[in-house]
Amino acid sequence: MVGQSKSDARRPVALVTGASRGIGRASAIDLAEAGFDLVITARTEREGDGRSDTDDGLVLPGSLESTTTAIAATGADVLGVRMDLLDRASVLGAVEAAYERYGRLDLVLNNAVYQGRGGMELIADIPDDGLAKVIEGNVFAQLAIVRAVLPRMVAAGGGTIINMISSTGYVDPPAPSGSGGWGLGYAMSKAAFGRITPIIHVEYAERGIRAFSVDPGFTLTEKMIASGRGDQYMQHFAPATPEVIGKAIRWLATDPAADEYRGKVVIAQREVAKRGLLPGWPPPRPNRSPVDSQVSPGPAANSL
Repeated sequence: MVGQSKSDARRPVALVTGASRGIGRASAIDLAEAGFDLVITARTEREGDGRSDTDDGLVLPGSLESTTTAIAATGADVLGVRMDLLDRASVLGAVEAAYERYGRLDLVLNNAVYQGRGGMELIADIPDDGLAKVIEGNVFAQLAIVRAVLPRMVAAGGGTIINMISSTGYVDPPAPSGSGGWGLGYAMSKAAFGRITPIIHVEYAERGIRAFSVDPGFTLTEKMIASGRGDQYMQHFAPATPEVIGKAIRWLATDPAADEYRGKVVIAQREVAKRGLLPGWPPPRPNRSPVDSQVSPGPAANSL
């Protein structure tokens, strides 16, 4: 575990999974700047140790260590916990570490996804064991977190759960996987994961739980840049950056106006543009309104 302690019992506490890079890192830093203390998780603990499971061990930037440093610079307290979505003990251990450190969780951002084989292969090439891992890492692990925190949030008077979904779960790909589209395994897992938020809302809204699904749209992350995979998607979609999605997460966490989306899907790029949450974004394009100019569907880039 990696941590820097300046804890204040009056500050809310957020758990953000998959925070070593990309959307998770940007969201965690934004929440810290908004006044939250953080528990962040990822597999990569130290800078330089990150490896892609699908690109022959490509070294990836980002780590719990570097995100912890960035969060601490905001004045927030932060605890980094190594977590592997395929290791249920580590998933539940991250939740317990949060409660042991702070005694509470006010917000959970389920952002982490499984990134190994089984998600992006063509139908004929999907390995059965890989598909099982995709479902475990993209559905069951997140559900385990939700089930672990819900009764404690209710007992504490309420809380917020934000699930990072993907349009791959409900939009047809523009091309086969490898040519700008996505694989069946990943789409299946995200379709299943997308049903968790509305069921939470139906069962727990009256008990103080705010639940949201966030569709980030195509977001160009460090992993996509390092692997060179971003170019194939940019044939079909205009990208946002992780910082754009972080602003949407911050808005959902802190603004009561977001309650109109409780139990629903929030199109992150659209809300950031419509509400001016990130000045200067999106840059306008000719003959298109500023709100629509870069609001794109497409794969959730925390996995691609």
